[in-house]
Amino acid sequence: MSTEHPSSESNFLPLIVEPEQLKSHLDSPELLIIDVPVNPDSYRQGHVPGAVYLDFRYLMRGEGPVPNDVPSVEFLSQLFSALGLTRDTHVVAYDDEGGGWAARLLWTLELIGHTRYSYLNGGIHAWRDAGMPESTEQTLPSPSEYHAQVLNPQALITCDEIKAKLGDKQFAIWDARSKGEYDGEKGNNKHLGHIPGAVNMDWLNAMDRTRALRIRDYAELITELGAMGLTPDMEVATHCQSHHRSSFTWLVGKALGFNIRGYAGSWGEWGNRDDTPIEK
Repeated sequence: MSTEHPSSESNFLPLIVEPEQLKSHLDSPELLIIDVPVNPDSYRQGHVPGAVYLDFRYLMRGEGPVPNDVPSVEFLSQLFSALGLTRDTHVVAYDDEGGGWAARLLWTLELIGHTRYSYLNGGIHAWRDAGMPESTEQTLPSPSEYHAQVLNPQALITCDEIKAKLGDKQFAIWDARSKGEYDGEKGNNKHLGHIPGAVNMDWLNAMDRTRALRIRDYAELITELGAMGLTPDMEVATHCQSHHRSSFTWLVGKALGFNIRGYAGSWGEWGNRDDTPIEK
């Protein structure tokens, strides 16, 4: 670390980083850029120079009654070692869909106490929109020995915690699913509908389609969320079906200064249990 910039001891990139900012730091040795696309061909077709590829399925447990839950710390240790994460690494994540899987990666880092991370605003779409250089060469990570632990359990909220907080005026739930899922008209779960008192803003509505899927204007978002009853002074839980879309709303909430927690079980858990209250 340079002694000329004491601030570099903390994060040298903001939580939400723009393409131009990232381009000027592409050669930084502590940077680990991770592409987590929905479409695996996206990485081969072109990615941020130096970015490594991550299969989004590794961010979920993949088995048991709640397959979208957090993987074991043993698995996360292997995953982040394979990606070359160290305590000094600054991760920049992005994807090809406006932030869902990139945010799931960042939320997982938050959970294990690795707070040096950023989201490339708008992902590969914004990178291309800004006319930035692309690479089609695969970058292989340099493996490390990373030992993951859940150092920040506050990033996560459980089904039982939500049940205990229902009715608390200082607690709110941001349901990031579509209106059809929220209204109980769509879904593949045992029970359809929403958590009592939850408010619905589809994750897609937090993206600016006129600006290559970047996060919408913060002031507009804070006003809209506030009108729905979500304010920065509350504790907010966010969920979707598998905590993929709601990882993005977790990230947006974090960027807006909200006290926001992700419900990894999401509706995949809530809607398949028989002891969870449901509204339509």
